[in-house]
Amino acid sequence: MLPETEEIQNNSLYRQKPQLLPTLAFQQLPEETLGSVGISPSSTLASVVRAELGTPTPDRLIRDDCPALCQQQIFHVSDPAVEEALYDSPAMRGFVGIDLGREPAPDETTVCKFRHLLEAHEMGVQVFHIVAEHLRRRGVRVSTGTIVDATIITAPSSTKNKAKQRDPEMRPTKKGNQWYFGMKGHVGVDSKTKLIHSVVATAANVHDSQVLEDLLHGQETRVWGDSAYTGRQEVIRRRAPRAKDFTNKKGHRHRPLTEQDRGRNRTKSKVRAKVEHPMLVIKRIFGFRKVRYRGLHKNANRLFVTCALANLIHGTQGSARTDVNQAP
Repeated sequence: MLPETEEIQNNSLYRQKPQLLPTLAFQQLPEETLGSVGISPSSTLASVVRAELGTPTPDRLIRDDCPALCQQQIFHVSDPAVEEALYDSPAMRGFVGIDLGREPAPDETTVCKFRHLLEAHEMGVQVFHIVAEHLRRRGVRVSTGTIVDATIITAPSSTKNKAKQRDPEMRPTKKGNQWYFGMKGHVGVDSKTKLIHSVVATAANVHDSQVLEDLLHGQETRVWGDSAYTGRQEVIRRRAPRAKDFTNKKGHRHRPLTEQDRGRNRTKSKVRAKVEHPMLVIKRIFGFRKVRYRGLHKNANRLFVTCALANLIHGTQGSARTDVNQAP
């Protein structure tokens, strides 16, 4: 048994995560939705799989490998660990839809090649938008309030490798008195449903406020953010003309915050703190605190897919609350 598989089973969240698998099952999405993101055997990506993998059974690969890749994001494991977990866990086999009495599980090479195909065709972005459309059809809609934030995803800083260098696409940055090396995930989160509606991946040295315009959908009436977004009223007004700036005010050395300013920041932070909920899912539950691949493009693809999975969790919870409120 691989050490990663043992780590999955020993993790305190192991018993909770398999319960998420039916909720996140892509088989629950409509057939036309699956086809539009290349998950259906009749999709355009199926022809690419036939051509590049040279397999006589691409339908089964497409049907099985996309859920297997979702499991890889959920449990933050390598390709060999995904293959072994499919043989080891009945819950995972049920999610993928594999009956070992009829067919084997996808091997690690197939999962790796399939992931590279998704990266080459930028399918992570499409999966993110299609999941958002799926949730919208279920009645989970984005409101007019957006919370913007960024999180650092670290990368190995060691040069003890074959190339004798760190990942050239990752950059160092300082937060407080601590230096980090890696990338940043910038998100725009709905203030009511906690859905992530905008995602941008950059190197870690890019300041949070530099991508603010890309995190707004344009229909906002209020924008929340921490003090890193102070002084960006022109950017907010250009992208969302009706939006009011509710970002936290920043103090300066010769102009510290007054007690009234601190009180206003605390009030704003009660709403702004909701952005930490999807971050909790992404970094603590799905384990995306460190990059697994080399290069910004591959990790950006993973970030989009992980955000889509986090939206399915929050969207399903929001839909359930709506159903309860509408029940007679």
